[in-house]
Amino acid sequence: MVSFMALLTPEDLEDLLNKLRQSNETIKASTGKSITEICEEVYGTRPASQKVAIVPITAGNGIIGNFSSSLLAITEYFGLEGYITDHPDITGYHQAVSDGADILLMADDHMFIAHNLKNGKIAANHVCTGVIYSEIASRFIHAGSKDVLVIGLGRVGYAGAEHLVKKGFNVYAYDPNTEFMEKAIGELGVNAYDMNGPKQFSMVFEATPNANTISEGMIAERCLVSTPGIPCALPPELAENGDIDLVMEPLVIGAAAMLYSVF
Repeated sequence: MVSFMALLTPEDLEDLLNKLRQSNETIKASTGKSITEICEEVYGTRPASQKVAIVPITAGNGIIGNFSSSLLAITEYFGLEGYITDHPDITGYHQAVSDGADILLMADDHMFIAHNLKNGKIAANHVCTGVIYSEIASRFIHAGSKDVLVIGLGRVGYAGAEHLVKKGFNVYAYDPNTEFMEKAIGELGVNAYDMNGPKQFSMVFEATPNANTISEGMIAERCLVSTPGIPCALPPELAENGDIDLVMEPLVIGAAAMLYSVF
């Protein structure tokens, strides 16, 4: 399965901190909490003085332009000391360990991980992204019920659906892959969403690599759509609706969750 990391382009990573601030403003307005506050509550951790080493990886499709520098900007935004190793791959890993780094950030085409060398915690981006984006959706302050729609049940979507079920939400899910649907229904007990049904949701977590997966009939007039997916799940005409709060950022929020999960 191709990860969201493989879908990122240098253009996606430009103007990163401005996008982060905009996302944080939307999250605060929609949930009453900032990214950091939500991460602290979900994982029960806070940053200290951890040193983060970012190790570029050349395997697969190779290094994405601006990816390492973007991770460095994210690390520093959350108050941590970070640096990019001088060399990629095993040489970079060796340097990070030799330098006494506390946390390593590394990604190839299929996995993006954070590994705390001091306490042994390791986190995968697809799990943390699913958890934090579904958590954001579930905190919508204008929600009228505990019904949540999950679109996409791949690695990210499944992790989010599982998180929502554990929190006691009524999870409705849709994926055109029948095996994914059967697994989520059998293992998690989610409700299959009827694409032809009239049910609408004020909380939506979308986790697919496809555009325009959300139709007008799925969403309430006032709703929050939380999605790490690339490209945007909302059609342009819906995205312009001022009553729809859209949280969409392809890297920062998931990376933040990874760091908090291994503190």
